[in-house]
Amino acid sequence: MGELKYNYFMKKTAQIIVYLIFYLGIMAGPSFAEDVKLPNVAGSFYPDNAQELSDKIDSLIAKANPEQMPGEIFALISPHAGYDFSGGVAAYGYKLIKGKSYKTVVVIGPSHFFGFHGISVYPKGAFYTPLGAVGIDEEFTAKLIKKDKDVFFEPQAFAKEHSVEVEIPFLQKMLKENSWKLVPVVMGDCSLVECARFAALLKDAIGSRKDVLIVASSDMYHGYDYDEAELIDSLTLSYLKNMDAEGLYKGLSEGKLQLCGGLPVVVTLSLAKEMTHKTIKLLAHTNSAEVTQNKIKGIWTVGYCSMAIDNPELNKEKRQKLLQIARNSIEHYLSSGEKMKLKESDPLLLAQNGAFVTLNKHGQLRGCIGNLTGNQPLYLTVRDMAIEAAVNDWRFPKVELSELKDIEIEISLLSPLKKIFSPDQIILGIHGVMVKSGFNTGVFLPQVATETGWPKERFLSELCSQKAGLSADAWKDPATELYVFTAEVFREAH
Repeated sequence: MGELKYNYFMKKTAQIIVYLIFYLGIMAGPSFAEDVKLPNVAGSFYPDNAQELSDKIDSLIAKANPEQMPGEIFALISPHAGYDFSGGVAAYGYKLIKGKSYKTVVVIGPSHFFGFHGISVYPKGAFYTPLGAVGIDEEFTAKLIKKDKDVFFEPQAFAKEHSVEVEIPFLQKMLKENSWKLVPVVMGDCSLVECARFAALLKDAIGSRKDVLIVASSDMYHGYDYDEAELIDSLTLSYLKNMDAEGLYKGLSEGKLQLCGGLPVVVTLSLAKEMTHKTIKLLAHTNSAEVTQNKIKGIWTVGYCSMAIDNPELNKEKRQKLLQIARNSIEHYLSSGEKMKLKESDPLLLAQNGAFVTLNKHGQLRGCIGNLTGNQPLYLTVRDMAIEAAVNDWRFPKVELSELKDIEIEISLLSPLKKIFSPDQIILGIHGVMVKSGFNTGVFLPQVATETGWPKERFLSELCSQKAGLSADAWKDPATELYVFTAEVFREAH
């Protein structure tokens, strides 16, 4: 009995300390109070005692046995119900990031209680849970809020919301204490174009960083029929496994698919594809009827899944290998007139991937040719495009063997083409663009906008006239098709 009283006393003392901190913040000034987010569902969705919560998560993690993935985890799709219901599924994803050194974690959840249009980003301060405080990555949030009218801070979106909050204790346990900062995001109603724009904003804010994790917070089926839950969740998972953001959005809009965090998932899938992360894996799936062993029709049932998207990005050694293949291929072809015979076994180099090879001499373009879609293994695409850039770019004379020592090679690995329906969807410096009208096509890589400094209208006009052989304003014609893609760019160090 004494131990129970002691535990109760410690629990209440911890709560009082947190609220005193918050109260003192109010007394110190309203700006501080507004910056501190106290938990909404501690004591209901998860324990409000630090030790109980820590032990609970440890137990869930110990039972999870997720299949390992080859690359670093870039994003998780994780449920947000009470830990007794969905915690076991959530643990599958979080176990994959245990001990990882992320510096920024973006948690994107849906708004359950406050209806609004747009995306609310909590800009500064900290989020509290029974495990302590997590600071906001204010530099990152500022990049999101300042660049799009549909991205702002709406306090009421967070006032009662649990979708972001329930992910935080898992992150606090899995990641090194004080080594990371949080970017809390709650999404209201958004169009597919607005989801794509937010994904592009996230990509721009991430840049070349490899220490950012995305968590899309979402439950699945909500209803009263176990068999229906199995059917709808199976269909929803098929879209997720194909990383079909547009199909998922359409299916959610039509009501044939169910994800309460559907828009956060659409954004996450779009972002992953923008950043050429193509591998997604289902780690675990169940529903509340399975968890409670109560599958009777008429009982409220909610589906849960845990999925991970990894980042099988080429490391420094693999990049160097592709650059060496490009250089050796040009040298061999210029010397013998034949393509160099190559054989590779690395899965990343065997992937079919679009790529461009650019040659620069003394800072000036000397040749650039590529394949947008990739119809053979990457290492062979690089070999062939390097040769093409050296001898078949009609704008330049063929490269001479004697000048090869003065040429710097740059490789751009391309994401899949994505058709867009408005130039407003193009983000200069992030997107490469292909224009197509009839049999005429032209392509500018993303770096063209950065190197030239052209505004968007000039960029598109030059693309149409220079590259596609069209009139400069052909991009304004509704019959002209526009496609965007992103590129992972690396070059030789000279």
